[in-house]
Amino acid sequence: MGRHGWNSGARRWRLTALLGVGVAALALVLTLSTLPDGKGSTEGTTPDGAKPHGTPSVPAGKPDPELGWGFTHTKNSADEGEQPAIERAGKLLSATPMPQLQHLMGWGSDNPEPSPGAYDFEAMDRRIDFIRASGGTPVVTLCCAPDWMKGGEAGKDKIRWDQIEVAPVRAHYKDFAKLAAVVAKRYPDVRHFVVWNEFKGFWNSAEGRWDYEGYTELYNLVYKELKKVDEDIQVGGPYLVMDSLNPRQDEGASNELKGPWGSADQRVLDAFEYWNEKKAGADFVVVDGSSYTVDDELVPDEFKATDKLTAVGKWVREKSGGLPLWWAEYYVEPGDDDDDRDGWTEPHRLAVQASGMMAMAKGGATTGFYWNPQKKGTKCAGCLWRSTELADGGSELPMLGLVARFGKEFGPGTEYEKVAIAADDVPNVRVLADDKAVLVVNTLDREIDAKIDGKRFTMPGYGVKWLER
Repeated sequence: MGRHGWNSGARRWRLTALLGVGVAALALVLTLSTLPDGKGSTEGTTPDGAKPHGTPSVPAGKPDPELGWGFTHTKNSADEGEQPAIERAGKLLSATPMPQLQHLMGWGSDNPEPSPGAYDFEAMDRRIDFIRASGGTPVVTLCCAPDWMKGGEAGKDKIRWDQIEVAPVRAHYKDFAKLAAVVAKRYPDVRHFVVWNEFKGFWNSAEGRWDYEGYTELYNLVYKELKKVDEDIQVGGPYLVMDSLNPRQDEGASNELKGPWGSADQRVLDAFEYWNEKKAGADFVVVDGSSYTVDDELVPDEFKATDKLTAVGKWVREKSGGLPLWWAEYYVEPGDDDDDRDGWTEPHRLAVQASGMMAMAKGGATTGFYWNPQKKGTKCAGCLWRSTELADGGSELPMLGLVARFGKEFGPGTEYEKVAIAADDVPNVRVLADDKAVLVVNTLDREIDAKIDGKRFTMPGYGVKWLER
């Protein structure tokens, strides 16, 4: 997740995740020869990028802009590895189908258009095939852009993965929009598109603010091209990082959106309001962010800090006129010096994640994507399943159980209800309920005896419990 300013640097872990084909692929790129004509290699590409891939099943009727709770595929996912493990993961996900998001370039996808009109969707096809096979609702984030659209050279041998976070130059905005239309035609069962990711490359260094004019121009071109393909395609943005500052910090802090958790970065709010006013249209609105501040502070603590997600959601919903609210990413655990999020125990992580999801729901969100930090080894903090690179991989991990159950119980259209909580339990628990289920989180690292919704029970430290009503 990007910091508040482009020059302040994006998080190192994200850049690693962006390298969709990894270090091995980069080494391969560096060994490929450059063709004499300077156009680069087009071997392995096709001019038929817009030809529908596979046998897509396009749902009848207009798509719903509210999808519920799912996850994002990252660099490593369940489409590669040991075949039994891949099948195991697919079967696991098909048991509780969820929306699954895949990026166009990076995060497991190669350069989709290495040269103008020459397409390479092999990796993207594999991800879409997996989503289809596992019964998920496919969603595509239209980021990032081929090198030739951002000042680099064309050709499969010219890919610069270290430049992935660079935005297209204005002269190629229309080319990126046309690529978006090609993607929509290739995957007609993808009915939801998010335009770009975290304003990457749209930082105006000279003025110390976001280049919201440039992003909005790109967004509008993409929006119009997608609607030309099919008016019913659902399109949303702006996918801004809703950064916040420590309550003690005044410079750059918003007086409008603030709380015990801190204050929103006014530059982000300015960017949102410009897009909101100048957008050609939107079927839903997209943000991302963390419960902690830009300095990785959890204020007042890791559980109360999640109240930020509620406040941001309410603000966005009000400003957008009630558009369906999506969280493209959400984070509750700060990273270490290498930006790895593995400092908490899994019960602690699960409890704070549950609190974060509750907070987003209370803020009006009806769609959210958990960023799955999948690794290839046996250890993977916060992952949804054991790595499919392992012979016995593909089995469920605790986080998947939370995300899947949350989506099942609190999907779009849920009407939340108040819950009776014993007075002495109020400071120690977080609760969300509808007419059928109650989710309870123990915010303490010790066992408690709780009375919730008329039921008395014991909860372990950082326990997460579902009650039926």
